[in-house]
Amino acid sequence: MPILSVTDISKSYGVTPILENVSFHVEAGEKIGVIGVNGAGKTTLLNILAGKERSDSGSVFMSNNVTLGYLEQQDHFDDGNTILDETKRIYSRFERMESELSELSQRIAAAAEEAGSGAGYDALLKRYGDLQDRYREQGGYTYKSEMRGILSSMAFDEKYFDKKIGTLSGGERTRLALACLLMEKPDILLLDEPTNHLDIGMLKWLEQFLRSYRGAVLIVSHDRYFLDQMAQRIFEIEHNRMKCYVGNYTDFAEKKRQIREADLRAYNKQQDEIRRQEDIIRKFKERGTEHLAKRAASREKVLEAMDLIEKPDAAPGTLRIQFHQKYKSGNDIFIADELEMSFYDRTQHAGKSGAEESAGNIISRSLYRHQLFSGVSFDIKRGERICIVGQNGIGKTTLLRILSGELEKTGGYLKRGVNLDIGYYDQRQERLDPDNTVIDEIYDTFRLYKESEIRAFLGRFMFKGDSVFTKVGDLSGGEKARLALLKLMMSGSNVLLLDEPTNHLDIDSKEVFEDALLAFPGTVIAVSHDRYFLNKIATKIYEMEAGGITKYEGGYDYYEEKKAQVTSASDYIKTLRDGQAGGNAWTAGDASGAPGEGPAVPEMTSAEERQLKKQRDTEAKRLRRQKEQLEKNIEKKEAEIEQIQQEMCRPEIISDHNKLNDLSARLDEAKTELDSMYDSWMELQ
Repeated sequence: MPILSVTDISKSYGVTPILENVSFHVEAGEKIGVIGVNGAGKTTLLNILAGKERSDSGSVFMSNNVTLGYLEQQDHFDDGNTILDETKRIYSRFERMESELSELSQRIAAAAEEAGSGAGYDALLKRYGDLQDRYREQGGYTYKSEMRGILSSMAFDEKYFDKKIGTLSGGERTRLALACLLMEKPDILLLDEPTNHLDIGMLKWLEQFLRSYRGAVLIVSHDRYFLDQMAQRIFEIEHNRMKCYVGNYTDFAEKKRQIREADLRAYNKQQDEIRRQEDIIRKFKERGTEHLAKRAASREKVLEAMDLIEKPDAAPGTLRIQFHQKYKSGNDIFIADELEMSFYDRTQHAGKSGAEESAGNIISRSLYRHQLFSGVSFDIKRGERICIVGQNGIGKTTLLRILSGELEKTGGYLKRGVNLDIGYYDQRQERLDPDNTVIDEIYDTFRLYKESEIRAFLGRFMFKGDSVFTKVGDLSGGEKARLALLKLMMSGSNVLLLDEPTNHLDIDSKEVFEDALLAFPGTVIAVSHDRYFLNKIATKIYEMEAGGITKYEGGYDYYEEKKAQVTSASDYIKTLRDGQAGGNAWTAGDASGAPGEGPAVPEMTSAEERQLKKQRDTEAKRLRRQKEQLEKNIEKKEAEIEQIQQEMCRPEIISDHNKLNDLSARLDEAKTELDSMYDSWMELQ
């Protein structure tokens, strides 16, 4: 049964329409992706659903006792609170219940001493038992570990707990807001760009958490990989209207392409027919005979009665990017050996006396040095597209700044190749002057271009008309990103250093940008958490850790596959070692092991090895057949669910409450069966 129904809502700002006649419904437990270009109205829709804004017309209906949580792009924390203060507030009901249980326990003990039993004593016991049951059912015994687990997954370990929220960065505040919302567990989650500021590890954890989340989730996101993993339906807002597509982002993209092509073919076919008929009518009239004039009039009536097909809406304006290099670099781009970077930690050195700071008495600064990374080695050649991944704070941006020459390394060896012209894209856009207008920001850097040429470039990046006179400081994040990319494109650099380049870009702009990078003949080194981007662009992935870099040939999927193989091998070795350490028949004092070498593992005979291999092969075949059959059943069940969802999207069904409820019941049953199948499938992995 739908827990949220939206019927014909419209919203305008002044004379500018944002949403027109938007209708949809949301089922319990559904995961829905909401997409559209920047400014399409996605955030406006979430604000209306959350009650932050009112629609001009239409209605929003939510079932009774349904709770709703909203992750906005701007949080509402009290800067004076600590992280622990903010999260404990969410679980305050448990603290109240604990206090009441303690009080009841004391009253029960006192009543037992006074009377031993009786109606009052029994009533206290019942009340205590009921409250304890409610405490257990609501998660009272697990909420502390749950809180710490969610905070840890969002990169807030215990050392952060007493940190004031006012001291957090923008990314940290976003992660904390997401963590708090996940702790509240509302029936409907509204998430506006939840993947911003999350590294790959956090993204994978969030995907796993949301997939198992019992509530419904509406996710506004430009992260295509995330939408592929999460979404069961896609809501696209385009030209102020919303269309519903069953499936994930890849399914949506293919269906939209097919629909657009079919609509365009039908429109062009009808236009060809109209032109043909008009040409025949004109020729009939040119002959001037009464007979042909009647035939011309008859055909004109047919044309007037024709049900005209509307021309398909043009795709929204998108970037037009083409990176070029003014000249070719040498074959060697960067060679690094045991590169390291450290910072002097002033917080540990604060409060030292003048004597301690004197030349004779100063404590070595190395005692207060914070090493960000070390042991970083690589050899990057011309034409490679290297993508760097790693946890937040590991030093990826710092490495790019060292390569660009903006920062000096503190150790190791770095050689830059010959004829390098380096272009740097800064994710914070700190290289843009906020006091400049858009057109002046380009003109100040590229003075040889005429104003008409600069306007033409700006038009390709969707800065048209009077928008070129907007102050850079007044631009949105997406607009600043487009302006920075334009400057990078015009630079003609042969080496591009890109720090989170797809942040703030909508999906259409991302895909144009990626295609431009694929056609670029120079070298690309990008830091990114965008897994779709990593899959499409990377020829190699460098995973950065505090102690160095691990290199993987290929894109993100290949990187994940290799990581899984390494993890499995490590787990196997650990299990083997644990089994040896457990002793059983073989102990450290066994005569078959040399002293000091640890426990020995007895060797198998050839016959035993063959028998073991045969058993393993037989078991593997049985599991493979079982898995294949299960996958076929899952595919059939998913097709059944898709058919039901498509049926529920039909206008005549939406308006018929009884039919909608029947289909909803069938959908719930099918989803339950599918979940059971997935559980069985996971056990076979």
